[in-house]
Amino acid sequence: MNVSQAPIVVGVSGSEASAAALRWAADEARRRHAALRVVRSWDAEFTAPYASADGRLTPGQQRAAASEELTALIRASFGSVFPAGVTAELAEGVAERTLVDRSAGADLLVLGSASSAAPIGRSIGPVVRACLSRAQCPVVVVWAAPARSPRGDRAGDPDSSHRGFPRSGAARPGLVPAPRQAR
Repeated sequence: MNVSQAPIVVGVSGSEASAAALRWAADEARRRHAALRVVRSWDAEFTAPYASADGRLTPGQQRAAASEELTALIRASFGSVFPAGVTAELAEGVAERTLVDRSAGADLLVLGSASSAAPIGRSIGPVVRACLSRAQCPVVVVWAAPARSPRGDRAGDPDSSHRGFPRSGAARPGLVPAPRQAR
């Protein structure tokens, strides 16, 4: 591994989209011979105002839950053997700020999005939006494979419902589709 190469940072949340981003980032890190830094943020101060006080987790419980999600995602992606050059970080704070901070000095910031290339009427999430506008390095957004439509094609897939995208499967700039998994 080239130690002078800046790391690739991937933000994960436990979602299928973030798992797809982690897989893509791991492949890219291997290809570039770069270190991979997996970051899972958690915010002890955020609690929905409508949540009952009885159901609220303590900051320690929130941290433990975030740690368990990070561990499960890494095990699902890499198995029980942690690959060389991969580090995992559990960071307390708002995800948008944490990831923008971690983008300083990174070669690439990779994020997952469930909003399949943000079709008309849907918006990318606040974390992706903030990182696209404020990251200090290039950002790649990977989306999870969309569900099949009633016609049997993938809803939102540029190959099937091209809505102005080339049928060749080319992605919108800044967006990379996750590799399709065999079903």
